[in-house]
Amino acid sequence: MSIDFYDTHADDFYQSTVNVDVSPLLSRFIPYLPISAHILDAGCGSGRDSKSFIDHGFQVTAIDASEELGKLAEILINQPVEITTFQSFVTTEKFDAIWACASLLHVSSHELNDVFKKLSNYLVNDGIFYCSFKYGNDDVERNSRSFTNCNEKRLSQFIENTPLQIKETWTTSDLRPERKNEKWLNVILEKNND
Repeated sequence: MSIDFYDTHADDFYQSTVNVDVSPLLSRFIPYLPISAHILDAGCGSGRDSKSFIDHGFQVTAIDASEELGKLAEILINQPVEITTFQSFVTTEKFDAIWACASLLHVSSHELNDVFKKLSNYLVNDGIFYCSFKYGNDDVERNSRSFTNCNEKRLSQFIENTPLQIKETWTTSDLRPERKNEKWLNVILEKNND
């Protein structure tokens, strides 16, 4: 359902997000990364964040479920975007970090634990995993899209029995001026197999 929305509204979504300044989020994430880290941009959308990582000298693998958005992102970052869902994604790569900015929120709440387990398999030990959700403790449908909202308690449930541990969480207002009243939960997790 959400994929159809992004395929149909790819141009509008691209234009409304590609220039959003996410430097406050990047400034919390990048200090955890080794030099020349390999980052999985999981749900890359417009490609905005992949481009920032590439500009910082990082290696990026970008994936998105929307074929139409993926085409636009490929032009922006000048490299391929793999069209796949989180559930279908398979790779032999191990990543230093995963960046899932406003993307896991489209995974249904009953599938999120499995998705966190699966993606964590592709992280190196001590790897870093950033994700963000609209703040709340329910599942909603809006404008032909499904959203899994998340607060700190729900987050703990979603990562239960995974090798991921919470390093830090913080809340922010939406970075788009017209949505500044929307709150987001930002999360940095670390993989620890001990």
